[in-house]
Amino acid sequence: MELRHLQALTAISDHGTFSAAAEHLGTVQSNISAHVARLERELNTPMIDRSDGHLTEEGMVVVARARRILSELDALVSDVAACKDEVTGTVRVGMIGTTARWLVPRLMDASRLRHPKLRLVVVEGTTTGLEPQLASGQLDLAVLHLPVAARDLVARQLFEEDLMLVVPEGHAMANPDHQLNLEDLADMELLLPLPGTAFRDELDAVTRPLGITLLPAAEIDGLRLIASLTFEGYGPAILPATAIPFVLRSQFHGVPIDGLPRRRVGVAQRSRGLPSAPTRALLELLQQVVAMPEGRPHGLHVLS
Repeated sequence: MELRHLQALTAISDHGTFSAAAEHLGTVQSNISAHVARLERELNTPMIDRSDGHLTEEGMVVVARARRILSELDALVSDVAACKDEVTGTVRVGMIGTTARWLVPRLMDASRLRHPKLRLVVVEGTTTGLEPQLASGQLDLAVLHLPVAARDLVARQLFEEDLMLVVPEGHAMANPDHQLNLEDLADMELLLPLPGTAFRDELDAVTRPLGITLLPAAEIDGLRLIASLTFEGYGPAILPATAIPFVLRSQFHGVPIDGLPRRRVGVAQRSRGLPSAPTRALLELLQQVVAMPEGRPHGLHVLS
């Protein structure tokens, strides 16, 4: 079994077809077919269902392991380079949308200054979507809404941020000097996160003991999408303070709600295996960038 056989199968999983995998790897389709056939002979089982082009169950098992092997190979090369006091290589980091909007530019600026040969690949997504990508090795780090549910991941908190009711200018509750109580939400239709997500669970945990059931105008996976719909006039929502872009501050108001806990955001990584030197460097840089008071969004709190 050779690494190029695993690379070929993983590329098919990522890009969907033999031809797309060949294009991604800079080779021809016949080579991809040969690599997969060799792998199938060695393992004595088909990796690809030729009737529909999808991976078989055995193929998915091999790809899951292959991702970790290829990730370790990348880490090996990067760690050797780091021994020469040069952090070089690629770090794939996932990030929830409302945080990515303000954190990614700061992280890119700091990375270019401190580690100019470090290449960032940023994947925006929801916590529920990013966790399995991190666990499978598709991502090296992920900035997520805490707590993290997956058992094979560990996380540390980066910051907390205030939660507010976001309403447009002219709304009856848009008075910035007015603070709401949880009871004020009882009869209000809201754009809400999906049941079972960490954010929705936190909202339900503080409202249900008071006999309050939040009324959904719609239930949506992803706070950035919820924020976008709110800004387009589809209804108010409970959002973190950083969800309101600076350019929209005159058009929308974040009204504090007494009794709501702050949202906790942290960085997660796999609990097994040694992170590569670039991953360790980015993790350190991420913590430093968040701790910088200059330009920190209003409503964000870094615990000392």
